[in-house]
Amino acid sequence: MDHATKGFDSTSFYAAIATTVEARKITWKQVSSETGVGASTLTRMAQGRHPDASSLAALSAWAGINPGDFVDVPRKKDSPEALTAITTLLRADPRLKPEAAEALEVIVRAAYGKFTEKSDGK
Repeated sequence: MDHATKGFDSTSFYAAIATTVEARKITWKQVSSETGVGASTLTRMAQGRHPDASSLAALSAWAGINPGDFVDVPRKKDSPEALTAITTLLRADPRLKPEAAEALEVIVRAAYGKFTEKSDGK
């Protein structure tokens, strides 16, 4: 764990926020307006800087994500596998028809299998 940042992965957090912005088809100016997080803070985050605690809380609540998911600490045994979490979210998305969620799941599973390290070291 990086002790200077307490293991917080601000790059991945920002990517999750950017995905939400894209999915909602809104501008970063709207994000700033809806969350109260200043445009300069959003710009600094895009450059890899960490948000302050208030901005982190506001953006997390706005996007519906858990900031704890972006902290590199030993995983709890009861934490779901990443692929399980992703496919569960796809199937629960009310904007997706069941067949669309299934199609996306096939794509995600294929990509995940291609890019993850195998446990046997290959």
